[in-house]
Amino acid sequence: MSSRKVILDHLSDGRDLYYFDDLGSSLPAARKPDLREPAPRPPVAQMRLDSLTGDWISVAAARQNRAFLPPAHQCPLCPTTETNLSELPDRFDVAVFENKSPSFGPNIAEADDPNYAVIPQLELGSTRDSIGRCEVVVFSPEHEGSLASQSTERVRTIIDAWTHRTEHLQSLPGVRQVFPFENRGQEIGVTLHHPHGQIYAYPYVTPRTTKLLDSISRFGADLFEQTLKFEKASERVLIASENFTAYVPFAARWPLEVHLLPHRHVNDFVGLSDSERDELAVVYHRLLKAMDRLYETPTPYISAWHQAPLVAAGGNVRLQLQITSPRRAADKLKYLAGSESAMGAFIADLPPETVAGMLREALEK
Repeated sequence: MSSRKVILDHLSDGRDLYYFDDLGSSLPAARKPDLREPAPRPPVAQMRLDSLTGDWISVAAARQNRAFLPPAHQCPLCPTTETNLSELPDRFDVAVFENKSPSFGPNIAEADDPNYAVIPQLELGSTRDSIGRCEVVVFSPEHEGSLASQSTERVRTIIDAWTHRTEHLQSLPGVRQVFPFENRGQEIGVTLHHPHGQIYAYPYVTPRTTKLLDSISRFGADLFEQTLKFEKASERVLIASENFTAYVPFAARWPLEVHLLPHRHVNDFVGLSDSERDELAVVYHRLLKAMDRLYETPTPYISAWHQAPLVAAGGNVRLQLQITSPRRAADKLKYLAGSESAMGAFIADLPPETVAGMLREALEK
């Protein structure tokens, strides 16, 4: 099998731009340059420590001026035309570029300091530069559509892009965790209609992952294997393929929530084999299409790929997909109100077993 082309280019202001071509793509190796005048990069954001929780908050004021739901002829993610000089200077299948209004970066650490964002004594008023990287992953040159509307071959190219960028970003000094994700739908808060996702490279282990590491310390190093065995024996299984199982979790927080785990313990996309990535493209594509078959209109969701943090205990963390949606009926959304937002205590509206039945029906359509 021939390999997919990966082309590194740069935008006029120096930001990295990667082209990932579909297998057998006829696109040329050389791409047109970015003809825009270089704009100054924003200053690096500032992380502020919440001393009551130990959480870092990145204050990224440059994001306030980012594009908000522009029409197609002004879309920054469509290929450049004579009247719209966009972030993509030429044709592409899948493209990845540095976000011009990042929450983390553009600066990275000059040297790798494992204690950069780890403070033994949580001092009031502690700050750090929001080093790291934020990238945009554009799933298609077409302005309309979604990841679910792409071909399975295109989904496979996107998985290659996530793998490539994970491996590179994990090598940057100061990066502690790499997180590919997709926000889909205005109800989720997207600012661009064009099918795309993002990748964050954090300079710290995120709060969700910190709680996961604590659970592993209590339940055992094989917690993911225990969880997989428990869920595979339940009535909430959606897809059981050779190397992956997708299911609605026992303690789902959201009206629609799907998890997927590989059967083999791998920490991230990089650890998957080519054949596993082939299979994952098929399984993931089926899940997304099923989400859209539940109702007459597309389902808003967040698709989150949890990967192991780059710390000593991270080896016990397995690659995991988590898809969540606030949609609890065709015309109803679940909002995070007092209990969820203020106390972090979730109240589920739908039994996970009911949701699993709905999704299995959608998978069969």
